[in-house]
Amino acid sequence: MDDIQPTETTSAVGRRAMLAGTAALAGAAALAPLDALAARSARADSDERQARRPFSPDYGPLLPVRDHTTGLPLLLLPRGFEYISHGWTGDPMSDGVATPALHDGMAAFRVKDDRHRGRRRDLVRLVRNHEVGGFSGRFTDPAYDPDAGGGTTTITFDLDDGKFVESHASLSGTVRNCAGGPTPWGSWLTCEETLDVNPVSGTRHGYIFEVPNDGEGDPRPLKAMGRFEHEAIAVDPATGYVYETEDAGAAGLFRFLPRRRGDLSRGGVLQMLKIGDATYDTSADPAGTVYRDTSWVTIDEPDPAPGAPTPTQQGVAKGGATFSRLEGAWYGNGLIYIVSTSGGPSRLGQIMEYDPRRGRLRILFASPGQDVLSNPDNIGVSPRGGIVVCEDGSGVQYMHGLTTRGQVFPFAANNVVIPDGVQGKPGIPPGDYSTREWAGSTFEPERGQWLFANIQTPGITFAITGPWRNGSL
Repeated sequence: MDDIQPTETTSAVGRRAMLAGTAALAGAAALAPLDALAARSARADSDERQARRPFSPDYGPLLPVRDHTTGLPLLLLPRGFEYISHGWTGDPMSDGVATPALHDGMAAFRVKDDRHRGRRRDLVRLVRNHEVGGFSGRFTDPAYDPDAGGGTTTITFDLDDGKFVESHASLSGTVRNCAGGPTPWGSWLTCEETLDVNPVSGTRHGYIFEVPNDGEGDPRPLKAMGRFEHEAIAVDPATGYVYETEDAGAAGLFRFLPRRRGDLSRGGVLQMLKIGDATYDTSADPAGTVYRDTSWVTIDEPDPAPGAPTPTQQGVAKGGATFSRLEGAWYGNGLIYIVSTSGGPSRLGQIMEYDPRRGRLRILFASPGQDVLSNPDNIGVSPRGGIVVCEDGSGVQYMHGLTTRGQVFPFAANNVVIPDGVQGKPGIPPGDYSTREWAGSTFEPERGQWLFANIQTPGITFAITGPWRNGSL
């Protein structure tokens, strides 16, 4: 791997205005921390796109579809799509460990020509988070903190046969593993969304851990990547830089410059995004807003002691920008997609794209109302370039499609209503779970014929397939 030499501050040069004809106007606002004129031009074109279509004009309306595993109509999907459920909370895994609860962030890794049961198969491995908090005890070994109940599990899916074939625990002893992200070198970075300290042992939480897709994770935290309420990461494969989101009311957007690309354990430099010359709050900005004058400030102490200035506080002191609860992040289409779950004029969510080559940040979408999109969370990008957004708001929860032009539409609805329980799953109590959040949306990364996603409670993983090329996903 190549060595990377971090710099104190990396400046970026803005690119052309987002829409044709706005470039000349952009210069008039060059001294502002954001390009207000370009934002107004973008809004004139994007307002119509911000309203959610009742369904995709390409995929069609959502209909109840029965699960191939249980026979229950757990999801609403467009005609032609089908799915399999797997890994319900409490289900025994292949290693004998019971599947932990609170399924959350997840990524899919392609495994070519792997020999399974004497045959060469085309497989996908999923590494899945479990956002279990508290200190009621680990679910497997090895564990970072033996008292902590969060962690990850790994599942193998056979693309040739269209079925799940193996599962095992892969990391334990962590707290509130919310999201994370895949790396170009085939591992999953799992993030603790907490600053908890074990009241008995004093073990601190709030770190990132690395889990290979083909084995057990290293139970040692990557402390140089920061201690804060982590949510997700996205890696730019061109540089190896890791972009990190923070789930806090006034959150920072960070990046980690490793000393050696592909080896995060060797440390590096943590930086926070800055917009303009002074601290700027992006939380109320609308769709179409473009931020051109961006740079990065270095965090002097990424792993502060309790009570010391946090990485965000350190960054703000140097002029770092703030966001309203940053959630999902994903690399795709040459961009870093970032979710602010409660940003925007309606405080119902913004979806942004950061161009690491040009240093430009743009708000692709901002929800105008709960009937359009209610507090986006995890995000994923298909090999075809379409964006999938998991909802974590009020009412029935949807998994939305989002085009690169900012048009949103519902792709799947949570229809998990279990009046009488589920046969063979005594740990799943009867109930209406349709208001529980989607999480972990991730496509099989090469052909993209399967979309994997979770319903966090009661804890289910789904594999969804169908006529993707009929639409924008």
